[in-house]
Amino acid sequence: MSKALIKFIRLSPTKARLIAREVQGMNAELAIASLKFMPNKGAKYIANAISSAVANGSFEPSEVVVKSCRVDAGSVLKRFRPRARGSASRIRKPTSHILVEVEKFEEKKSDAKTSKSTKTAKVKKES
Repeated sequence: MSKALIKFIRLSPTKARLIAREVQGMNAELAIASLKFMPNKGAKYIANAISSAVANGSFEPSEVVVKSCRVDAGSVLKRFRPRARGSASRIRKPTSHILVEVEKFEEKKSDAKTSKSTKTAKVKKES
């Protein structure tokens, strides 16, 4: 398993989490390809993090699965905008940290005999 962390991205964590949920559990190659065509700003950063995590583990993108893609809140840049009658209002510019974990894909082997015996047992119980 390998990780990649991108910190202090000028993007709201709530907007980035929408994209992060889409790629969890996907093949890394498929995830990067699908993120390439998304119009969101966060898709570019998450694709970059996935490719970085694949390179950190020295894997090929086709043999790796995105185990988790987590977006945490970073520090908030606070700015002020002038308002009426000499007052000011606060503007919050949030940042986010993106953590991507990838692991090698392994197919689970199941015995045909055990699956058949459980199916027949269920059928006999129903009868």
